[in-house]
Amino acid sequence: MNAFPRGVHEDDAPFVEAIVNKPDWTVRIIAAPPGEAPLWVRQKWVGLDLPVARYSGRGRFLGLGVLSMPRSWLGQWLTVIRGGADLVAGYAVEAIPAVGILGARSPEAAMWWRENTPHLIAPKRYLIFHEEVCRIADI
Repeated sequence: MNAFPRGVHEDDAPFVEAIVNKPDWTVRIIAAPPGEAPLWVRQKWVGLDLPVARYSGRGRFLGLGVLSMPRSWLGQWLTVIRGGADLVAGYAVEAIPAVGILGARSPEAAMWWRENTPHLIAPKRYLIFHEEVCRIADI
C-alpha cells in the first residue's frame, strides 16, 4: 500500500476536487496489500469494503511508502522527481475513514496506523490499494 504525496492534493486543488471525495462505490480488499506496514497489519484489511475516492474508478497514482515517505511537501516532490515514487495502478481511499473501518475489525491494526503514520491519518490524505488486491464490492 502506498500513499499520495501530500503536495498532489494541496497544489492541484481544482483538479483534486474533480476526482476525489465522490465515494459512490466501494472496493473489497481480497488479499493483503503490498507495502511497508507489517504483514499482520496488512492482512487485517482483507475482507473490508472501502469507499473509493476516485469517481472514475481504477487509476494510476504516484505512490510513496507509508513509512519511508518524506514528511515535508518538498521532500515528497523531490522523491518523486528523483524517481523514488512507484507508479501504482489501484484505488485511492481516504485515510481517515479507511482506518476507521479497519478499527471496527481490528483496533490493534488501526492503532498501528495511528501511531506509526499519523502524518497520513489526516484530512485530504489517501491510501492507495493496488488493483490486484481489490475487487469492486457487491453492495
